[in-house]
Amino acid sequence: MEYVIKKDIISILRKAIQIIKQEDIPALDELSNHTIHNASIFQDEDSIKIAVIIYALSKIIQRSEQRTDEWDKSKKIVLKDLQDGRFYLEKNKDEKYRRLIKNILKNIGRIDTKLKLYIEDVLNKARIVKGSKLYEHGISIGKAANMLGISQWELLSYIGKTKIIDRYEEDVVPIAKRLDYTKKLFNI
Repeated sequence: MEYVIKKDIISILRKAIQIIKQEDIPALDELSNHTIHNASIFQDEDSIKIAVIIYALSKIIQRSEQRTDEWDKSKKIVLKDLQDGRFYLEKNKDEKYRRLIKNILKNIGRIDTKLKLYIEDVLNKARIVKGSKLYEHGISIGKAANMLGISQWELLSYIGKTKIIDRYEEDVVPIAKRLDYTKKLFNI
């Protein structure tokens, strides 16, 4: 893992631990969106995975009717795992960190049997939302979908319902003009 990315994820984990303790949903969403920056620049899967986890946790916390004693127990486990993840990255134990990230997803799924289906749905939606953010940052739909393990159709379906593409229509240069520019560039 590149140093800049590792440093950013360590910072994110540090913040996430404090925010989850406080159950500050908007701060968790904002933190999740911050991680997309590195993912769009470096196309880094580690940043995407932590963004998805943080987003999923914010949605779980948000659903107050789902919060039970089981969530309180799981919250402690998730917080410990996030602390361990930060420790592993600080000690350059990247593979242990990656295995732990998978474990965090499993622990989130154990919060409640009813919640497990919801979490899978939230994780899938989180991947789609994060994929649209990657696309918005200039990553192709195919690459964004591949990075997040979702289909291009799922991502296209979501992006089609947003205004992302509309923002760029006015910036699009007509094909004829681009072709003329290319011909001039190569003296054709």
